[in-house]
Order: sequence, then C-alpha cells, then structure tokens
Amino acid sequence: MNDTFRLSNGQKIPAVGFGTYKAADGDDAAVLRAAVDCGYRHFDTASFYGTERALGRALAECGLPRGEFFLTSKVWKTEMGYDNALRAFDASLARLGTDYLDLYLIHWPRPDLERSDWAALDLDTWRALEDLYEAGRVKAIGVSNFLPSHLEPLLASASVAPMVDQIEFHPGYTQQETLDYCAAHGIQVEAWSPIGRARLLSDPLLTEMAGRYGVSVAQICLRFALQNGVLPLPKSANPNRMAQNLDLFSFSLAEEDMAALDAMPRAGWSGEHPDRERVRL
Repeated sequence: MNDTFRLSNGQKIPAVGFGTYKAADGDDAAVLRAAVDCGYRHFDTASFYGTERALGRALAECGLPRGEFFLTSKVWKTEMGYDNALRAFDASLARLGTDYLDLYLIHWPRPDLERSDWAALDLDTWRALEDLYEAGRVKAIGVSNFLPSHLEPLLASASVAPMVDQIEFHPGYTQQETLDYCAAHGIQVEAWSPIGRARLLSDPLLTEMAGRYGVSVAQICLRFALQNGVLPLPKSANPNRMAQNLDLFSFSLAEEDMAALDAMPRAGWSGEHPDRERVRL
C-alpha cells in the first residue's frame, strides 16, 4: 500500500494526516511542532478549531519549506455563502501564514437545521471554492460531513466535483452508504475521529486483535481505515502515540479480521449527524 492517495484531479495527498481539533491552546504550538518533528506532513485544521494560528507558527518554526506540507482548512457554518467563504479563506491563509492551501472544505452541509434552502447555500459556497480552485489559490476542494443526500444536489450543479468528503469513520461506524457513493463518484473519503474519540481503546475485539498483531488498538483502527481506502486523521499529544499512528505500513489486517471489524455494532460514535440535533452520549 502506498503512503499517499491520489485525488481525482491528480493531486497526491499523504495517506495519514494529523487532526488539529483541540490540539493547541491558543497560540501554543508545542503539540503541533511535536507532530512535525515526529514526521507528520499532512495537517487538517479549520477556522472553527481555533488552531490555524498555532499550526502556522509550528510550521514556520520547523524550518522546512511550505511545499513539504499538505494543509487542509474548512469554511465554517457561519462563513457560508459566496462572499463570506472568500473572506473566510483569506482569513485562514493569514492565520496559517501561507499564500495557498492544499485542500479547502465546506465543514457541514447544513449550517442550521431549520433552514430549508441549505442546498442553495451549499452551492453558493461551493462556487466560491470553485473560483479559488480555478485561480490556483487552493490545489483541491471538497466537503465534510456530506451524506449522499447532500452530495447529489451539489454534484448536479457543480462545475468542479468535490475531490474529498471528510466524515466520521471508524470500526463500529463506517457509514458504508456514503463510502460507496463516494467511491462511485471518485471522491476520496477522509476519516475524522478514526479511533472513535478514544471510546474504542478498551473494546474487547480490538484489544484482542491488537495483541495478536503486536500493535496498538489505535493502529488497528487506522489500518482498518486505510484498507477501506479511507484516509485517517488521528491526533495525539503524546509523541510515542504520534509515532505509532504513523507506523501503519509495516502490517496489514487479514481478510477475516477486516470482516470482523466491518461487522462490529455501533461503537465510539460521536453523536454528530448533519441532519439531526446532536445525540448526547
């Protein structure tokens, strides 16, 4: 298995990224700098996360050229619409200290569950991303938390199809319908919460499997994503676990173990859903 995926426009993307949600406290870049030092070159952030400034600082301090990194950010619910999205993009660049992004996503398909015009708002926002892409200010564009019911109206009117859909994915919550839809339309799936927000770390099946393979439970979850063609975005503040989460290409899961993980009951779910109020867990 390669250590990169290739998007529908030919752009290569590192096969494992570092998620930055709650990975920095204000401008404190220590965790993110540790991730750089550990070998991460793909970082996923968002205006909502509040980590763009710290990430920009970590990258500036490391001394490596910008081209060594793949940077993703996202336009938040309150920043949707054509003009708002363009302003949000510029603000993200300023906080990150860069003049381009590798990937820019619409964070959620429905900014407000009460709005009936969400599909039109998605398209208006998408037009801004298309223009940024055509202008060369971002190398790839996509969406996050979009289900087939959200992707269909967007694809019907888009001039440039989304190249990525970032969704919650892990053993016990694979969103197979969305995976199948994305595969049929050439959309690369990325996984946020690929370890189930740590709820899976004590799961008996995963614990047994990790012992048998001589790896961590997190590595089992991340390898499961990769073998499903999904790009995982783990995070950790512990340098040892950071390193483990990158060490995914020295082993592979047997077919019967993949089937067992596919068959797991719902587990580790965050409770977030684009069409419903959050389920408090």
